[in-house]
Parts: sequence; structure tokens; C-alpha cells
Amino acid sequence: MKPQDLVVGPTGLRFMGRRFACTVGRGGITDDKREGDGATPRGTHTIVGMLYRPDRMARPTDWAVPIRPGDLWSDDPRHEDYNLMVRAPYPHSAESLRRADPMYDLILITNWNWPYAKRDKGSAIFVHQWRRPGYPTAGCVALSRSDLQWIAPRIGYSTRLIVL
Repeated sequence: MKPQDLVVGPTGLRFMGRRFACTVGRGGITDDKREGDGATPRGTHTIVGMLYRPDRMARPTDWAVPIRPGDLWSDDPRHEDYNLMVRAPYPHSAESLRRADPMYDLILITNWNWPYAKRDKGSAIFVHQWRRPGYPTAGCVALSRSDLQWIAPRIGYSTRLIVL
């Protein structure tokens, strides 16, 4: 592990010598991730992208991509676009990335089950803003808005999310 890795353990998330409170999936941490289980997959996951809401915040890094109206994330394991960003209109099951709440104002995308998704192994393990302290996610890792905004510009291309 390197200081620039995001390391999730029992006492929170470590990054660059600092410790941050975080939450994980309501299903806990698992070695056998399945679509809809609410669990966070254990392992080492590469950060492969960053999305942000340009109408709500400044661009956190030069490589962050704006979330536009109609941006979705496919979570339909029966479709060829499973676990990929897609655009509306989209006739299959997908999650809106441009939410009314601030949870997805800033998203770090991991390579969990990506880019060649295996059916039912789970989609979209993101690092995003939490609903509130201690409230679990559907499988992602979540932090406070201020902590996520502090972390985002300090992430490099070699940064990994390590879930212990």
C-alpha cells in the first residue's frame, strides 16, 4: 500500500497520512459480490475515472468529466451495457448520475467489474458523498462532502481503492 491509496479498514479510510470517516455497503464487505447484495467488494480497485456536477461545484481536477443531464449508469445484468455509463433515453434498468440530492455531485469510479462486466457480479462501485454519517450505501464507499472534495484533487493515476 502507498500513501496515495484510499485504504478502507475498520477505523475508516486512510489517504495521504490522514484518516477519514466513511461508510460502506449495507451488506458489509464481501469476497463474493453479487448484483443487489448491498455489499462492498473486498480487494484492490483502480480509480478509473472521476465525474462531477459542474452546476454544483468547480472541476476538481483537469481529468474530471462533467455529469450532464441524461447521464445514467446501466445496472441491468441482462444488457450488453451492464456496468457502463449510458445516456437517456435508455430502455433498460439504469441509475441516474444527475441526482436531485448531492450524493453524486462528485464520483470516483473504480474498475470493479469493469470494463468487461460479468453478469450479476455487481455494478458501479463508486466513492461518493454519503447521505449522512454512518448511513450505509448500496455497496459503494461514501465520505462527507468536505472530505471527498479534499481527496479528489490529490488523486493520481496510480491511486487505488483498497478495501480490507
